[in-house]
Amino acid sequence: MALINEINYLFLETMLDVLPIAAIIFGFQFLVIRKPIPNLKRVLTGLLYVLIGITLFLLGLEQALFPLGRQMAEQLTDPAFMHGVKSVADEFHWQDYYWVYLFAFAIGMSTTIAEPSLIAVAIKAKEVSGGAIGIWGLRIAVALGVAIGIALGTYRIVSGTPIHYYIIAGYIVVVIQTFFAPKLIVPLAYDSGGVTTSTVTVPLVAALGLGLAETVPGRSPLIDGFGLIAFASLFPMISVMAYAQISEFRSKREKEKRRKEELRETDRYRR
Repeated sequence: MALINEINYLFLETMLDVLPIAAIIFGFQFLVIRKPIPNLKRVLTGLLYVLIGITLFLLGLEQALFPLGRQMAEQLTDPAFMHGVKSVADEFHWQDYYWVYLFAFAIGMSTTIAEPSLIAVAIKAKEVSGGAIGIWGLRIAVALGVAIGIALGTYRIVSGTPIHYYIIAGYIVVVIQTFFAPKLIVPLAYDSGGVTTSTVTVPLVAALGLGLAETVPGRSPLIDGFGLIAFASLFPMISVMAYAQISEFRSKREKEKRRKEELRETDRYRR
């Protein structure tokens, strides 16, 4: 019964959230464009599916993803587990939390690979670029950036260092890369930082950061628990531009290699 009440509450909340969007769309259609909506029945059915889907997704967050991220952080920083790994009953240092960093890297990689918004962007990027940008190449580059960012963010929480040092240094790297990366990839790299903070990644990352800040001694959930999502947005920009720069360098090297081979063949033919 409690589950049914929660579903009804979330459905009503979702309706209130979606209502302004629907009002703007239908209002512009009838008052500005002044044309009937094509396939109105299909549109309304799709809107109902959206409401049901968001409701079930929010329920899943509350029932599974948020508790899972928090529980994993608590278990990996539990003194009993830490002593079992370290086998010495003394004060823990940042390097003793390596399982946390490995878990953060793995969860960042896996959730980003499964991110629906990133898949959509990768497919469109391949279509627009005529195949120059590969779907899996882009997804893996973004996932690596998120994984490294979240792992570094968990290190920041454990070590207690100020977040602005990392963010300032990261954006300095982004600005420098912007001048040297292929122009084709720069806007896509900037967008890649945004699509990672979506439906799958954010719940687990936020729960992991809060759980970690609550269990590491001397850390505040309010001050240290948030900020992982900023790392997940920043580092994909770096990794995507680096992916494009490496690809461009390899392409130039292959062209140079082929050119030298052609020159050797020409010289051999002349002789």
